[in-house]
Amino acid sequence: MAPRQSTPPAVLACGEIRTCLLPARQALDIRSAAQLLGLRADERVLLSERPGLYARSPETLTGVDCPLPSANGARVRAVGTVTAHAALTEGRVLQTSAHCRLPGTGPDQRRPWGEYLVRPGVVEPLGRLPHEAVAQGVLGGPRHGDLDVGLIADGLLTRVLRHPLLDQRPPFRSRPTRLRWAALPAAPGEGPSLERFTLAEDELRTVRLRVPEGTTGADLAALCDDLALHDWLLTTVVRMLDGLRLGAGAAHDAGAVVRTLRPAVDHLLHLWMPGARVGRELAALWDPLEERPGFTRQWQALVQRIRDQLTLHAIPAAHREVEPAP
Repeated sequence: MAPRQSTPPAVLACGEIRTCLLPARQALDIRSAAQLLGLRADERVLLSERPGLYARSPETLTGVDCPLPSANGARVRAVGTVTAHAALTEGRVLQTSAHCRLPGTGPDQRRPWGEYLVRPGVVEPLGRLPHEAVAQGVLGGPRHGDLDVGLIADGLLTRVLRHPLLDQRPPFRSRPTRLRWAALPAAPGEGPSLERFTLAEDELRTVRLRVPEGTTGADLAALCDDLALHDWLLTTVVRMLDGLRLGAGAAHDAGAVVRTLRPAVDHLLHLWMPGARVGRELAALWDPLEERPGFTRQWQALVQRIRDQLTLHAIPAAHREVEPAP
């Protein structure tokens, strides 16, 4: 048998992330988090307490053999494995993430499964990969039957949410978000760049990146997990504030305002740490988002608004509003 040739360098990496509030009345401690995310008996859960409580499951593999999504209608079959994991931040925010890397060329015929299993997270095209068209297809959303890493992330999320540790009683109402990403090669000699961050739909975000050759799928997934986490935090706090009756006419609703905003203080405000778990080579990709639209500026404004409202509603109503004398 001829020796197995090495896989060509990846020219595209892509993935999708689900982020949601853990459906449990109390945040999980480090031991409970390890139980929740123990997806494999042969590997331990990664646990960290600095700079905050964080737990990440072992990687799981899903075999795929299907066409790739493509913006130009090309039907390229690909075979390999998609890597997925689940993570829990401060025992409160749950994420599931699935991703893979694709080389520029592959064999003309399908290989035995054993050859794909020894290269976890690599999905190999049969023939040449039109990587620009496939990247656009990934971000635009796959058609029925195409490779859909979002379905793999969804399946893992469903599995984790069924764990008996969860009492299905979250401390407040929120909605999950999805972040879909694709990374293409940077020009020779250039560093990583964030080409586009788009709020595609109410709950969908898309990210297009350029990264130097050799950037690992794990590093890219860590960056995009971090982006998804902080986008979910912003989105959730904005929705908390939306619809509140504020101002002088809402004096009788002071209790409702406090009940709505207090969960943000108890569960969310201390989670804001952009880039804390991103590799040094990719950490600079946070900079464009801090400049425009200004994630942290918006977060700080929201935090100040919440604190101002809670302070205001702690003042007795008789002193909060003073009617002018006749």
